[in-house]
Amino acid sequence: MPTPVNSTPRPPRVLSDVDSDVSQRAARNWWNDEAADYQSEHGRFIGDSTPGGEFVWGPERFREADAHLLGDVEGRAILEIGCGSAPCSRWLKAHGANVIGLDVSIGMLRNGIEAMKLDDAPVPLIQGGAEHLPFADASFDIACSSFGAVPFVADSARVMREVARVLRPGGHWVFATNHPMRWMFLDDPGPDGLVVRMSYFSRTPYSEANDDGEITYVEHHRTIGDRVREIVGAGLVLEDIVEPEWPDDLEDEWGQWSPLRGSYFPGTAIFVCRKP
Repeated sequence: MPTPVNSTPRPPRVLSDVDSDVSQRAARNWWNDEAADYQSEHGRFIGDSTPGGEFVWGPERFREADAHLLGDVEGRAILEIGCGSAPCSRWLKAHGANVIGLDVSIGMLRNGIEAMKLDDAPVPLIQGGAEHLPFADASFDIACSSFGAVPFVADSARVMREVARVLRPGGHWVFATNHPMRWMFLDDPGPDGLVVRMSYFSRTPYSEANDDGEITYVEHHRTIGDRVREIVGAGLVLEDIVEPEWPDDLEDEWGQWSPLRGSYFPGTAIFVCRKP
């Protein structure tokens, strides 16, 4: 679950068209640069320091151990897309899955390799992008992504098609991302984050650039309808959309996520899909 990195609001949004190559380069470089800080700030929450990892679907502390969105994972071939430091892949491995983790950032993957020193068996990790999965057709029973890849790629419809390609018939694809309605608000956990500032229907991506004009960070927005059309267009069946509620006993803030905002509207959307 690699987004967001810090607990401070982002600066005002800069909106511009960004293609796949620029998005991937920005994601790779940004997560490489932020890998150490992310590990320090969020590693404990997501399970980097837990033997056998942990599978958390979002900042609401919604765990796969309770949700069972992937079903029985024992003995299943599973691909985690955008695995980051791989706590979810490690958890799947500890529960008997044959899992591979994929991420664009070598810095995040190195965090995962270090964390695997706590485990009984390592997880194979591969550096690569989600729009061109380096696997043969029908290679996996399950694919999953907890805030990995999907918000950071320009062509998320292609990601859906690629997942459909590498899944076996009857396989499941479950991914979590920012709830699309969050696009309307500033990334602020306080009262300023309760005021609508953007059109829900704007698909122009948010980006940040350095002093030389090089784009260093990108997030892409899709509406709920867009996501459904991408999933169905890839030949997948959408079985559920899960919107985890903020727990009453969770006091932590995580970037734009907070008890205040969580009491009014969802921060995470989890799409549960199946290949016929």
